[in-house]
Amino acid sequence: MTEVHAFAHARAALVGNPSDGYRGATLATVIRDFSAEATVRDAPADDLPDIELVEATVRRFRRFAILRGHTDTDRPVAITVSSTIPERVGLAGSSAIVVAVLRGLSGLFEVPIPRQELPSLALAVEVEELGIMAGLQDRVAQVYDTLVLMDFAREDQRPANQGAYEPMDPALLPPLYVAWRPDAAEPSQIVHGDLRARFDRGELRVHIAMAELRELALSARRALRDGDIEHFGRLVDRTADIRSGVLDLKPEHWRMIELARACGATANYTGSGGAIVGTHTGDDMFAAVRDALEADGCRVIAPTVSPVAAS
Repeated sequence: MTEVHAFAHARAALVGNPSDGYRGATLATVIRDFSAEATVRDAPADDLPDIELVEATVRRFRRFAILRGHTDTDRPVAITVSSTIPERVGLAGSSAIVVAVLRGLSGLFEVPIPRQELPSLALAVEVEELGIMAGLQDRVAQVYDTLVLMDFAREDQRPANQGAYEPMDPALLPPLYVAWRPDAAEPSQIVHGDLRARFDRGELRVHIAMAELRELALSARRALRDGDIEHFGRLVDRTADIRSGVLDLKPEHWRMIELARACGATANYTGSGGAIVGTHTGDDMFAAVRDALEADGCRVIAPTVSPVAAS
């Protein structure tokens, strides 16, 4: 094998975010309309794009492989990457690049990365190699490539930096919309830097919020299993409301929430940036949400969350 193609999809958090980095729980799904792709092949010398994420991913993979007894991973590679994921709006574009490159390197060098470990390896690229504030949620959804309930509590009973991951059937989800504001992108580390400091120094309001967010995610799993779509929508809304109580949110981002809710839809942030996700009741409500948000400068889609059946 001399060339491998790999990909990872965009991710939208639905309920519980941003508690994933704070021993909480989250429910998130991949958005198949957008993806990052990587092509990895043998080469006479390393030929990497001038992208810090890619260089850090190669370093981390080679260290991972050596620790597991694979000694030939220092042979040179050429890597190309591309992405259709809107940048810096909370759809996990950076982690998608990392996951795609790791999958490509794993395939080229025939170094298996257990699925349970791949999210942690991808996280280490950004946190340990580059010093970027991040959590596991994005990478878990992208690695499992579906709707996933993630519980990060009781870490003492699992390997370091892992959670309990439960893939779920995305067909359980009600109709969704995803919207983003291209002119108001914001790197996630700006949002999370102060939140981490407040959590670490024991700010009660932040700890209470994270505990409630965890319970919301667990309740969302039950609501989907029970087919209680109305309750699930309330949990989506409540997640955003808790977020607004502990973070200084950009007014133009919160305006998206308000516009969608005014149409009868639910709304929450997909991550940390200028994108939101929510539930709606059908074509008429989706059209109302789309028209209201597009009139305010946003882009709106009805996302694909389930694999497309082969024809």
